[in-house]
Amino acid sequence: MAGLQPPGDKMKKVLCWASEMLNEHPEKKRVDIFREAEIRFDLTPRECEFLDNHFVKGSPENQENCT
Repeated sequence: MAGLQPPGDKMKKVLCWASEMLNEHPEKKRVDIFREAEIRFDLTPRECEFLDNHFVKGSPENQENCT
């Protein structure tokens, strides 16, 4: 059972990775970085929804697309 992580550990890693990517690649869209994170970290649908609601949908670059 060495592969098990505490519940919030994976999300911390995702957010650290996404933050690094946003800093290193400011030309990339936030939504693209978080989509890549969802695949890279094998997130559950619930974890993906959390990221979308808290970090993607509210981002300034997506405000123009909201109706």
